[in-house]
Amino acid sequence: MYYELYVDSLFLVNFCMNLFLLLLVNERTHRTATGLRLILGAAAGAVLFLFPFFLNGPAGLKAAIGAVSGICGMLFGAFRVRSLRAFFSLSEKLIGYSFLMGGALLFVLRCVNRLFPGLQSFLRGIFGVMGMGAALFLVFFYRRGRQNEEICAATLVRGERREQVAALLDSGNLLTEPVSGKPVCVLDREVFERFWEGEAVYYRAIPYHSVGKAAGILKGYLLPELRLELDGVEKICRDVYIAVSDEPVNGGEQRQEEGVRLIVNPRLLA
Repeated sequence: MYYELYVDSLFLVNFCMNLFLLLLVNERTHRTATGLRLILGAAAGAVLFLFPFFLNGPAGLKAAIGAVSGICGMLFGAFRVRSLRAFFSLSEKLIGYSFLMGGALLFVLRCVNRLFPGLQSFLRGIFGVMGMGAALFLVFFYRRGRQNEEICAATLVRGERREQVAALLDSGNLLTEPVSGKPVCVLDREVFERFWEGEAVYYRAIPYHSVGKAAGILKGYLLPELRLELDGVEKICRDVYIAVSDEPVNGGEQRQEEGVRLIVNPRLLA
């Protein structure tokens, strides 16, 4: 038995579905991948998935090679994977969403086949599959809840100088620099004095409100680069405003246990 494969159509469908899956995984990792890298990852996964079809060998082996190489191409193309643990964590999310999306597609097709038999041929086509995939992506994307707090590793970079601290991704941090509107992170004064070593001269006034104090002003300094590591995936943020807190930023039992020294504004990951 022989099958005809239309490579362009198969690539297009795989690319779109890969992109939907990567967008969902990216949302789970606080948007650590850029839009361009997501597109490149989806394209790499589609190409590597199709490549084994041009080889000789058992169909099952070729399918396995295509699946494994496709996953590797998608993840390494889209994310800055820093460790094997991060790769397995991302793979788990990607495979989970793949099964969820595939099961939902089959369920929709069966329902349509019973209720609207005339639409079945359209939904099994290229545009039907991509349309259902887009609809399911929107459902999964907007139904997912985001955690309010998460501990991560952060590296402050100024030229050759680096300082690694424990950071808290806190949705309660809504500070912005008033002129540019950029999100502001809050750094412990002890770390600031050690890292800047008195070299900071120019600063921006960052107004804030907090519980127990109606209003106040923090001094904000521009940090050339901030690297965040979330579940082993690195996110690089450039020209980040860092406000210096006169009070310890590690309030709360969880923060004290983790030694948190930086409060990250979640808008940096948007």
